[in-house]
Amino acid sequence: MTDKGNDLSSMSMMDLFRQEAESHCAALSDNLLSLERKPTDPEVLASLMRAAHSIKGAARIVDLPVVVELAHAMEDVFVAAQDGKLVLGREDIDLLLQGMDMLDGIGRVAEDKMTAWLAGQSTAINTLVADFKTLAAGGGKKSAAGKEAPPDIRTVPPPSPAPEKKTARQSPADLSSMSMMDLFRQEAESHCATLSDNLLSLERKPTDPEVLASLMRAAHSIKGAARIVDLPVVVELAHAMEDVFVAAQKGDILLGRDHIDILLKGVDLLTDLARQDENEAIAWLKGREKAIASLVTACKSISTGQEVAAASPPPPQPREQVKIKPEMPPPEEAKAVDRALRVSAEGMNRLMGFAGEVQVESRWLPAFAHKVLKLKRRQDDVYRRLNSYLDKVRASAPAAEGLSNNDLHDLLARMDICRSLVNEYQAEIEDHARRATEISHHLYHEVIANRMRPFADGIRGFPRMVRDLARELGKEVEFEIIGSDTLVDRDILDKIEAPLNHLLRNAIDHGVESPPERLRAGKPEKALIRLEARHSAGMLNIVVSDDGYGIDIEKLRRKVIDKKMIDEEMARDLRETELLDFLFLPNFSTRDTVSKVSGRGVGLDVVHSAVHEVRGLVRISTKPGAGTTFEMQLPLTLSVMRSLLVEICDEVYAFPLVAIDHVIRVQGEIKEVEGRQYVTF
Repeated sequence: MTDKGNDLSSMSMMDLFRQEAESHCAALSDNLLSLERKPTDPEVLASLMRAAHSIKGAARIVDLPVVVELAHAMEDVFVAAQDGKLVLGREDIDLLLQGMDMLDGIGRVAEDKMTAWLAGQSTAINTLVADFKTLAAGGGKKSAAGKEAPPDIRTVPPPSPAPEKKTARQSPADLSSMSMMDLFRQEAESHCATLSDNLLSLERKPTDPEVLASLMRAAHSIKGAARIVDLPVVVELAHAMEDVFVAAQKGDILLGRDHIDILLKGVDLLTDLARQDENEAIAWLKGREKAIASLVTACKSISTGQEVAAASPPPPQPREQVKIKPEMPPPEEAKAVDRALRVSAEGMNRLMGFAGEVQVESRWLPAFAHKVLKLKRRQDDVYRRLNSYLDKVRASAPAAEGLSNNDLHDLLARMDICRSLVNEYQAEIEDHARRATEISHHLYHEVIANRMRPFADGIRGFPRMVRDLARELGKEVEFEIIGSDTLVDRDILDKIEAPLNHLLRNAIDHGVESPPERLRAGKPEKALIRLEARHSAGMLNIVVSDDGYGIDIEKLRRKVIDKKMIDEEMARDLRETELLDFLFLPNFSTRDTVSKVSGRGVGLDVVHSAVHEVRGLVRISTKPGAGTTFEMQLPLTLSVMRSLLVEICDEVYAFPLVAIDHVIRVQGEIKEVEGRQYVTF
């Protein structure tokens, strides 16, 4: 995503909605795939429910009732699964993934085309809503999917559902005139009312699952709204309260009166915040940071099952805070400072360019210092010669040729001063060069770190793609990702997405066997495809491997001969690595038939071209019957090319490290044999 400004005020409401939708759709996709392996995992179900609920809240803010209804229907399915009313199977997850795709598609539509796009998709959305309602009620997927949706669902009703009318104080036309803080206060007031009512109900029914679910959703919604308007203190408080409700849902704790008192104090504080004027809200929060920190600590103690006595004393501290407000900032303030800021991509690229130039220019300082050192050595030599000459003159002719000893002594004294100055300047230059190199190193790496993104950011769609393609081809595949937290330059991450997609599709299509073939070969029924990212020797290594057929080298050799790329005699002499390089040629494929996935000879050609575009290398290794491995070696960043500097005849040459296999030291002597030059090593 390219940011258009460096603060939230420059983003439209729809921009913020799309940002939220993209984030939560990624969470939906990842957790739905996890749910296939663990269909009753309470943490996965809770994450799914929270993601759907957050999308619903964001859609309500930008007045998209169709999206609200779709997200709400999906949320009901997850709540039903949490309550044990249904167990989600493969077909159910397929249906939910369709809903996730629809939400993801909505998040990618331009603001000025949103209304028309939603109108065109209304039938599909209504059908999904009907399917989800049937599923949440305990019915199967086909009960609603196989027939038209009822008339009351086919036409999306313009008003929001009754419980959500509280938040709609202004008409849709007025939303554009509301500030972000106005919208936050509106959301907070509505959800605080829900929290207050349900906390009172909880005193009578401390284990009621519906009440706990409602409390958890309300706290989660406040957390999401606070994050949008950049109120980290409120985010932390709402998150701590949400954790309490989640722990109660799991049965880890039982909320008593003392616990509810503390939670109500948190609700009171959030309610008071919602009543503050926009211009005073930030100052109001700063004056209560210590009180909020005490409430957060108390909520954390409750959620971890500690005694209330350990958690209850902190809340009364707001009175102290009012008295000494100007004196001591809370210790948590340091944590709040370290938060993400929006920076324009253009500005970051300029900063990156400057950092690269500083990195390169600073490398000339040591070379300059070396030149001064050479000058110093020459001067030392002159000084020694002059001193020797003076000794001879003293011995042979004390006042020869009209040159007095005083003149020679004066000349020698001047040379001595020059030597001292050169030594002083040499030390200063070396010190400056050392500091400049160190500073440029820190600057460069700090900027690099700001450009870096986790490897997981660029491969979010791969688990879903692997799952869907494997099912389509009738194969069982376990997809393992190693190094998802490995940091990768964003430009490189964008450029390697297509190559990785090709490699994974190839691995699924003709890299791994079908379940019956694997069983006959004595392998587990489920194939393993592994994607790994790691830093090694100043480079980024990305490895795609499978445990499938492997590549038949002799079949590949015959294919090369049949295509008349080389003659049979030359083919016999080729090593395995040289033969495997033919796979990267355009229009070359080992497949005899073309499928919609592979066989056209373009996949590995695309991989090779894309990797070389970023100045990288790609290698293949294989073992028949055990699988194939593709390893991509890429630079950590495209801004600066790491190189080996070599001085030849007083000229400095740079050789890219990626192009160097190894370095050897040879003797300076050059030999000639039959007119050709040789060196020995």
